[in-house]
Amino acid sequence: MPKHGVVHGDQKPENVKVDDQARIKLIDLGIAMKEDARRITYVGMSPALGTPDYISPEQVKGQRGDQRSDIYSLGVMLYEMLTGEPPYSGSNPLAVMNERLLNDPKPARKLRPEISAELQEILNRAMERDPRRRYATANDMAWELEHQELVGVDDGARPALRARFSLDKRKAMLYAGLVLVPVAVFVVMLLLAKR
Repeated sequence: MPKHGVVHGDQKPENVKVDDQARIKLIDLGIAMKEDARRITYVGMSPALGTPDYISPEQVKGQRGDQRSDIYSLGVMLYEMLTGEPPYSGSNPLAVMNERLLNDPKPARKLRPEISAELQEILNRAMERDPRRRYATANDMAWELEHQELVGVDDGARPALRARFSLDKRKAMLYAGLVLVPVAVFVVMLLLAKR
């Protein structure tokens, strides 16, 4: 929805539908927002309310996110379609969200060797932790998917994702706290709402 300036914020397979004319429709716009809109009700924790398997790292950190957050989620869905499994796993939703802040996903080509190096590079670009290093628009990503033969492949000249985003223990604890606080507040709100 970038041409309309709307950030979905919760892209996942359950929110992507195909109609009778084979048109793709995004549903469940519950946390969607206009990219340039100022929200009076914005409290800083609402962007983290997404689906743990698909939420972008910046949303895990409690940031609002933009269309590049949706591109990250799209990259996660593409990874899952190609490999049959999500790029991150964990024993609970918090572990899954924390995993994307601290570790790189297993390269899709290791799970499915038939995936081309070019397609692996597209996945890497879509799922960059730093949104500034991701595709700027979904159209940019779509163009590379349609013209994979023109995609430059990282042959190791670029530093590994882990090296670019290495975290010391204090940062890891900070990120874990950033994840836990909004989730704890959300759980308390749910419990109070049930009373």
